Amino acid sequence: MDPDDEGSVSEVVAAALDGDQASWNRLVDRYTPLVLSIVRRHRLQGSDAEDVVQTVWLRLVEHLGGIRQPAALPGWIVTTARNECLHVLRGQKLVSPTDLGEHGWPEGAGNPAIDRDLLEAERHEALLIALAELPDRPRALLQLLIEDPPLSYEEISRRLGLPVGSIGPTRARALARIRSHSSVQALLDV
Repeated sequence: MDPDDEGSVSEVVAAALDGDQASWNRLVDRYTPLVLSIVRRHRLQGSDAEDVVQTVWLRLVEHLGGIRQPAALPGWIVTTARNECLHVLRGQKLVSPTDLGEHGWPEGAGNPAIDRDLLEAERHEALLIALAELPDRPRALLQLLIEDPPLSYEEISRRLGLPVGSIGPTRARALARIRSHSSVQALLDV
């Protein structure tokens, strides 16, 4: 995020630590889609999903002061959400060990569909982290551009108060920032 962006993670975290309720709300609004994507990936629903989301925010309240680098907050949220999902799944005893060799997979090789799904999930998670760290206006623009059914540039302009001619360049800069984000770059380096 730009250091001068009013919504930078560092500034929002500092304000939240000072007890600013609006900053807490901004953190929750910004990172809830990331938490929900992890909950969905673990196939939790109903009260289990709600419990995980609430626990992640509770853990953030408890540990926000101990996060040394506010820019690392999305990674912390991902790890915490994943751990909470696994905790719920273990409690339900939904996971039972199976000898995968019985299913005809060669020993030492995973199911290619599972590998593909895991890679897709990692890509999705990396994109959500990068999107969450964009300043408010570019993030809102990208979210409007993927609406279904698609919105016209005129409607997007009206909603964001952004000139129609600025939509394309703003979109290009936002996508470039996402591509250059460390979480996305880490996947490209693999």
